[in-house]
Amino acid sequence: MVYGAIDLHMRYSQIRVIDGDGHVVRDQRVVTTADRLIGSFASHGPMRILIEASTESEWVAQALEGAGHVVIIADPNFAPMYGDLQRRVKTDRRDVAALAEANRRGWYRATHRVSAAQRVVRQVLRTRRQLVQMRSGTISLIRSLLRQRGYRVGSGASETVPTRVARLALPDDLVHVLGPLLRTVTALSTELRALDAQLEQQAAADPVVARLRTVPGVGPIVALSVRAFIDDVARFPDAAHVSAALGLVPREDSSAERRQRGHISKAGPSEVRSLLIQAAWVCWRTCRQGPLRAWTDQLAARRGKRIAVVALARRLSRILFAIWRDQTVFERTRVAA
Repeated sequence: MVYGAIDLHMRYSQIRVIDGDGHVVRDQRVVTTADRLIGSFASHGPMRILIEASTESEWVAQALEGAGHVVIIADPNFAPMYGDLQRRVKTDRRDVAALAEANRRGWYRATHRVSAAQRVVRQVLRTRRQLVQMRSGTISLIRSLLRQRGYRVGSGASETVPTRVARLALPDDLVHVLGPLLRTVTALSTELRALDAQLEQQAAADPVVARLRTVPGVGPIVALSVRAFIDDVARFPDAAHVSAALGLVPREDSSAERRQRGHISKAGPSEVRSLLIQAAWVCWRTCRQGPLRAWTDQLAARRGKRIAVVALARRLSRILFAIWRDQTVFERTRVAA
């Protein structure tokens, strides 16, 4: 039996094929295209190929699987995968040699491959996030240019900024400067409204998302983001693993009787983590009573509001997982104090 590995890069990739005894059968640098990668492994028959998780790994895996190979997308943070490789001397050939040997010996940890449906949802959410950031940056520049000339625009929704700026008696030269920026805000707001309507329809049609939205503070964007992140509820053994994967658990450096905890680890996707923290603020403000509100109030009085909100976000992540796993809905009275 032979084993393959790819050190994948955007333009060129290093491939390696070894036999069952670890002897090199093929070691080559190829252009990163589907045809070239498939052709490089074609003469050796079906095999197991190991690839590190990256931006290009999914389409490469699908192309090779279509050619009859078994492809493993491995977690690059799994240290045993690199064996005795000294990472201070790093080359593509050394990396692919370590991957091939890890493939032969089974020294790897496969990462979760997101389903096609949720991969599309993630892409739409990333597009929306980029548009929101573009609009926020444009509005910040508009406010800055106005302040340089002694004008201020009042607070309000982002999409109403052009209307509020139009009410100001601005000189002609400043109107000319702000024109492209205001038109950009209008165009971005139009695109965001269309995307939000699309996501709202998608959220309404998904029963899992509908259950997640019963949690206070969780709207369609938060629910869809958590749904797309978890993807398969069975891949997490319990709720604690979900909050750890989202980076909402504290760092810890403990030994013997000494126990030291720090700030949250911030592992995993920062976008989902920040959305859950925003949802926690909304949940805290809208939950007028109940054990969840009482628990957060007590923690805020003892540790401060910011720590309490992060802790509530961690708890929301576990509640959302449990709702999905148990196929139930949120009930205020069932949340343990």
